[in-house]
Amino acid sequence: MNKQLLFVKRPVGEAGPDTWNLVSNPVPEPKEGEVVVKQHYVSLDPAMRGWMNDAKSYIAPMELGSVMRAGSVGEVVAVNNHPKFKVGDFVSGNGGVQQYVATDGTGFYPVDPKLAPLPTYIGTLGMPGMTAYFGILEVGKIKEGDVVLVSGAAGAVGSVVGQIAKIKGCTVVGIAGGKEKCDYIVKELGFDGAIDYKNEKVHHRLKELCPKGIDVYFDNVGGEILDIALSRIRLNARIVICGAISQYNNKMGVKGPNNYLSLLVNRATMQGMIVFDWAKRYGEAAQQMGMWMAQGKLKSKEAVYEGIENFPETFGRLFSGDKMGKLVLKVSED
Repeated sequence: MNKQLLFVKRPVGEAGPDTWNLVSNPVPEPKEGEVVVKQHYVSLDPAMRGWMNDAKSYIAPMELGSVMRAGSVGEVVAVNNHPKFKVGDFVSGNGGVQQYVATDGTGFYPVDPKLAPLPTYIGTLGMPGMTAYFGILEVGKIKEGDVVLVSGAAGAVGSVVGQIAKIKGCTVVGIAGGKEKCDYIVKELGFDGAIDYKNEKVHHRLKELCPKGIDVYFDNVGGEILDIALSRIRLNARIVICGAISQYNNKMGVKGPNNYLSLLVNRATMQGMIVFDWAKRYGEAAQQMGMWMAQGKLKSKEAVYEGIENFPETFGRLFSGDKMGKLVLKVSED
């Protein structure tokens, strides 16, 4: 049987267990030109909360009754005359939160479990890594000597952003929640400094760590942290708006920045980014990041939990901060 997590209720505020319904259906048979993929892991990302809203966005909202949308990685177990994939191939794509998916292969691409563990292909070598790569290099336009501030710095995207900035010769400060995460980004990932927003006054620590201000701010959280960062930007600074996890579960309106006039004074830019805009260049990014990983310059960390039935609880870790690195759920038994 194929266990599938269906999206059945649009949440207001945090998504509770009643947002989804776990069902079992027969494993699909591939139609002409299709393959069936046994999914080993699915990706849990903050963006998934936005996909649940019935609102205009960069991607269509999920329909009620559909399989919960998610990136995935797994193995081809059945083929019906497919031109690209064969049984035994490992592939990554958007298979959703289910144990098996039948697909014509659109949006799926081959991966090699001998080169990296499968969860890495939905982490550093998947959408979060692509987001970090193009966000900091193409939108942030970092250059050697820049002072870079990253929020959500111990997360899937932020941790990679900071490491790439270090590789490119920048001074990097990360904002994270708790001593363990702050120690991780400094001692293991090589950040130059860390700010514990749960136990320190962010504004004061930012002044101490970046006395001359910041050139690039990569924002994953929005809200008050964005406002504080805007107060410390330098001339011609670049602010990359990647996400706003502090705002996704708001029942009221989203809180926007009060210090936006700092953009005017400093002739700075604040630009939103969606990783899909660079889809044609994913291969380039994966090759470069794979090289950095082989050289020991880029580290990848996945927090792997097990059981498709544990999706609601595991999804909540995105917003409680109770995880480190990329959040991944193993959905199929070996």
